[in-house]
Amino acid sequence: MRTVLGLILAGGKGSRLEPLTVDRAKPAVPFGGIYRIIDFTLSNCINSGLRKILVLTQYKAASLDRHINRAWRFLCRELGEFIDILPPQQRLGELWYRGTADAVYQNIYTIEQSMPEDILILSGDHVYKMDYSLLLEEHRRTNADCTLACIPVPLAEGRHFGVMGIDNEEWVQRFDEKPENPFCIPGDPDRCLASMGVYVFKARTLFEELCRAATVQSSNHDFGKDLIPDMIRTHKVRAYQFRDAKTGDTAYWRDVGTLDAFYEANMDLVSVNPQLNLYDNDWPIRGWHPPLPPPKFVFAQEHAERPRIGTALDSMVCPGSVISGGRVQGSIVSCNVRVNSWSTVEDSILFEGVQIGRHARIRKAIIDKGVIIPEGMQVGYNREEDLAHGFVVADSGVTVIGMEAELG
Repeated sequence: MRTVLGLILAGGKGSRLEPLTVDRAKPAVPFGGIYRIIDFTLSNCINSGLRKILVLTQYKAASLDRHINRAWRFLCRELGEFIDILPPQQRLGELWYRGTADAVYQNIYTIEQSMPEDILILSGDHVYKMDYSLLLEEHRRTNADCTLACIPVPLAEGRHFGVMGIDNEEWVQRFDEKPENPFCIPGDPDRCLASMGVYVFKARTLFEELCRAATVQSSNHDFGKDLIPDMIRTHKVRAYQFRDAKTGDTAYWRDVGTLDAFYEANMDLVSVNPQLNLYDNDWPIRGWHPPLPPPKFVFAQEHAERPRIGTALDSMVCPGSVISGGRVQGSIVSCNVRVNSWSTVEDSILFEGVQIGRHARIRKAIIDKGVIIPEGMQVGYNREEDLAHGFVVADSGVTVIGMEAELG
């Protein structure tokens, strides 16, 4: 991995995740109580032995920059190790990034300085655990010019991904980005092969293809729409099916680019046996953990006329939080949250600093940082009421309250 450079694309707008992305980039959205989404990709890099990493940012990158500077500045540059942030610099013109391929093209000068043999391109907004060294090993063993990581998904979901067709030896013969009618895996009519947004290129081949594509006026300057489909016709492009190393089954991978997908991926974590195991000491997920006291659960007045018991069941409760006489079930409670007496929180995600007032009732909701829920308020029980308050209600019925929203 010493001759591999990792490029993490972290500049997307994330409009489908609004209001969570109104003030932050998608990779900086909190996840799982104490993490940011990008922590999973960065942890994969470190756990895989990758020590040369560039993070390409663009939109609303302030909180993402701050998080990386806090949590990910432990590598030793004297040993040739680094995690550097690359904002748009307009080195090659006056345009901002026009697509994923253009984002890499505009940083060719910086990339070449690392003199990599292979370049690993990653998305900063997916949640999964993956050993990239195994992908690199397959890429080099087969002498591929480009290797694409992929997983099988239900055919109906293929519209949201790049879909690839492969031959019997795993070479890619076709690639369509977000096709209206996805084509199935041969012999498996209910599933298609979806790109994970994880690509490995021979460095010299990638440079040549980026320079060629930059001159095409009609191009979208995107890996999935332009560069990869073009390469299939002229180069050796291989598929790498991402499987669980222990079971051989399809491994856990989630694109959390919509409110519903984000909510479901978080709720996966509070199940009894989650597919994504955050308690795996062999593959730790790193992040920024401020010095906070342990979570606290207070009041146990179950024999009172109105029981006042601080409890959390089937939930994750993070440091600094106080469950003060309220009840939490099936939820994720981030740092420095307070759930006050006689309130209930069910099947919800509370971001840092949220306060739930007495007698409030929260159900199937995502509440962003710093929101104070007034005493007696209900969220997630009446769609029309939630919309009247200015909240966002996702297709599945999840109610979302934006950062530091002022509630009466």
